[in-house]
Amino acid sequence: MTEQKKISEIIDLWKADKKQYVKRSTYSAYMLLVENHLNPAFGRKDHVEEADVQAFVFQKLDDGLSHKSVKDILIVLKMALKFGAKHKWLEYRPFDIQFPTEREKNNVEVLSRTDQRKVMNYVQEHFTFRNLGIYICLSAGVRIGEICALTWDDVDTDNGVISVRRTIQRIYTIDEGIRKTEVMIDTPKTKNSIREIPMNRDLLKMLKPIKKIINHQFYILTNDAKPTEPRTYRSYYQKFMRTLNMPILKFHGLRHSFATRCIESKCDYKTVSVLLGHSNISTTLNLYVHPNMEQKKKCIEQMFKAIR
Repeated sequence: MTEQKKISEIIDLWKADKKQYVKRSTYSAYMLLVENHLNPAFGRKDHVEEADVQAFVFQKLDDGLSHKSVKDILIVLKMALKFGAKHKWLEYRPFDIQFPTEREKNNVEVLSRTDQRKVMNYVQEHFTFRNLGIYICLSAGVRIGEICALTWDDVDTDNGVISVRRTIQRIYTIDEGIRKTEVMIDTPKTKNSIREIPMNRDLLKMLKPIKKIINHQFYILTNDAKPTEPRTYRSYYQKFMRTLNMPILKFHGLRHSFATRCIESKCDYKTVSVLLGHSNISTTLNLYVHPNMEQKKKCIEQMFKAIR
């Protein structure tokens, strides 16, 4: 074993190494977790015991963080500790961390079919480029960063396809202790998020005449060479929904609504997963496939019918 180092020193060395291999947005997310959670809890230590990590988990859950958020923090901690063990700065033993049972399941928020029709009809009757973005999200299930980054060049009205190739996000950077933010355009969340989505007939009918006269390099939401960023568009969306007296629904609810309508229409799950750009089909199944009582009864009846 070489000379031991403090956890904060190991994390700094791990950061410098990791920066070479991950996207800037991913690196930024790691840095925030380190700055806000890991260094304050473990930075001064020269080793980490399982009991320390378990106590950390309970504390973070008590502070109101979700299970997923805490697990994300632990992933970063494990990467840094494994890096330290590789260079013999500390000994790493895998943790067996317990999480309390989650008794409340978060329901996916979606628009009802009636409300979705109302929103889409309103956009058709009150066309603006920003309203168009809401219509596209309901028709194609794109994320807010993806719609903000969409240009007219990504819309192929000849073949009726939208190509999702970029995303816009505001990332936080920490440079010598100074926090700042910047807007960046990057490739989407994962390689699966780079995808082609067919347009329905109504959307295609709306876009075809515009595409003929528009600058193809302009962003769709602004009809300008400069895009809008997600937090600005989110604010616009909230005002839009209030105007229509719609339920309070996060912007991501538009994507959930698209996916739910696909599942309700008996689309096969793999196709829905590909349309959404999910990394694997289990994400789609866990989020959207919840059989109702009617489906359960039908399943039981079919099973007994088969054994009669």
